[in-house]
Amino acid sequence: MPKRILIPIDGSLQSARAVEFAVDEWPDAELTLLHVIDPAGAGYGPGTGVPSGAEEWFENAKTDAEELLSEATPRDTVEASTMTEVGRPAQTIVEVADEAGFDHVVMGSHGRTGVSRILLGSVAEDVVRSSTVPVTVVR
Repeated sequence: MPKRILIPIDGSLQSARAVEFAVDEWPDAELTLLHVIDPAGAGYGPGTGVPSGAEEWFENAKTDAEELLSEATPRDTVEASTMTEVGRPAQTIVEVADEAGFDHVVMGSHGRTGVSRILLGSVAEDVVRSSTVPVTVVR
């Protein structure tokens, strides 16, 4: 039975379902909701240089992350802590789970199939392949 569960949050219905699943399945576990700010997704990744307004973008991204985490935090059932990190989502999730001593990851899947999955990849799939702790993917 997991004691410390990491739940990545991206604002999707699937990540909300992952929170509900973890609360229902392991009500006594310590839950931490994680949002990863991905500068590469905004065109600010390595090799692209730092655009003007990057600090403003980052402050807006942090504010958005706080709102996402606040909305995703379970109410009146269990307590959950939150954290925000910056980096590539799959890699950051795996690193946080490993370095912070989590013993389980529960995350949503967007359920992409076919060409969109090949072109866009899958954060959940990358986490499952790279994680040193068990990962439950909720659809």
